Amino acid sequence: MDVQAFVSRRVATPDGIRPGAVLVLDGKIRGFIQADQIPADAQVHNFGEAAILPGLVDSHVHINDPGRTDWEGFETATRAAAAGGYTTLVDMPLNCLPATTTVAALAAKRKAAQQRCWVDWLAWGGIVRNNASDNAGNNQSEIEALAAAGVPGFKCFLIHPGIDGFTMVTEPELRAALPHVARTGLPLLVHAELPGPVDEATQRLRHADWTRYSTYLQSRPDEAEIAAIRLLLSLCREYKFRLHIVHLSTSRALSQLCAARAEGLPVSVETCPHYLDFCAEEISDGATLCKCAPPIRSRENRERLWQGLKDGIIDLVATDHSPCPPAMKRLDEGNFKTAWGGISSLSLALPVMWTEASRRGFALTDLTRWMSEQPARLAGCAASKGRIAEGCDADFVIFEPEAEFVATEDRLHYRHAISPYLGKRLRGVVKATYLRGKPAFNDGQFSVEPRGQELRRACTTTHD
Repeated sequence: MDVQAFVSRRVATPDGIRPGAVLVLDGKIRGFIQADQIPADAQVHNFGEAAILPGLVDSHVHINDPGRTDWEGFETATRAAAAGGYTTLVDMPLNCLPATTTVAALAAKRKAAQQRCWVDWLAWGGIVRNNASDNAGNNQSEIEALAAAGVPGFKCFLIHPGIDGFTMVTEPELRAALPHVARTGLPLLVHAELPGPVDEATQRLRHADWTRYSTYLQSRPDEAEIAAIRLLLSLCREYKFRLHIVHLSTSRALSQLCAARAEGLPVSVETCPHYLDFCAEEISDGATLCKCAPPIRSRENRERLWQGLKDGIIDLVATDHSPCPPAMKRLDEGNFKTAWGGISSLSLALPVMWTEASRRGFALTDLTRWMSEQPARLAGCAASKGRIAEGCDADFVIFEPEAEFVATEDRLHYRHAISPYLGKRLRGVVKATYLRGKPAFNDGQFSVEPRGQELRRACTTTHD
């Protein structure tokens, strides 16, 4: 393959934003040079003032395939990802059928994904009530079998996940699983809410008006997250496993997370674009498109989450892209109690984040750290993904940070064109997304054929 040179006056390198050219050969980055040093025989792609960013990595996506492709699917999710600048997705183990809690279920997912992905992907394994031992009750863990089969880590819920087929785990069940997790050395991603505070609050609200957002917000109190994180940090201290808190919504947990870091506990934290963009004061009653769990909290809470990112207590931003058929959002009745809790944002997350980050004084390099480098590190593929550096895959986003647009249905690309972001004016346009040096998305058009591949730990590409 001929050498390619990707040229811009703004390239997001590990050393900052610099002018120059990224040299690419055989889908890999071979170096970063000045534009006047480009080899004469190179194929040149000159993007001028448009920034070249490393391909985004989303470590928290619900693709729902196999089994619930009427909700989403590999084709639609990965096309939306490519349109949004993502080049790697890590799929959550629930909402698909079967859930990815066994090696057999992982094999079914791999089969479902074949020749249907526009970007690269991995799959988290799931920890549920029964998979710390085999079906005969022997201490042969499905957890360790999944690790051997190539998952980059595991996900569990401490509260009912809102769907049957993926059970939450209690503290005793989690204790049974943690020795196996610790032996793998892989991270455990946890939905950190305890059911006690939620059940108590919901009981108090049994006669409340559930079309009001304030009712839903009261039903998922901060204390549910705070208590769960307190428990998890204690278990992390005891079992010495890598802990990752997904979709942190309450800023009130930041102090104990900061203390855990100072103590040296191996804990990392994510939040999501919707917690950094929306606030409870601006959500209308009946606006179930904004329902997610944990919930979107106050304006003051939002600003403290931004401070958590600035201070490095929150490591990364992942979408928690959680789509469903429109009927499940209960749009006609506006009932927050019965509506599905999930926000879809794969194709818009980068401009949503840049809109909010730029007005707070953050730089493009902050975005690449939160949305490329750190998620790749969590998913175990930092050797090849998330950075514009020699040896990494030539995964790029061509991004126009000064351009603006209004979010419309034609920009969503995932299966169901619903979003709380529709109608919002956003800053930053994804012009193109390159996967291993080839365009997956370019000026509104997708590549003719899908080139995405499954990745396994250390980004070893596999061919099934």
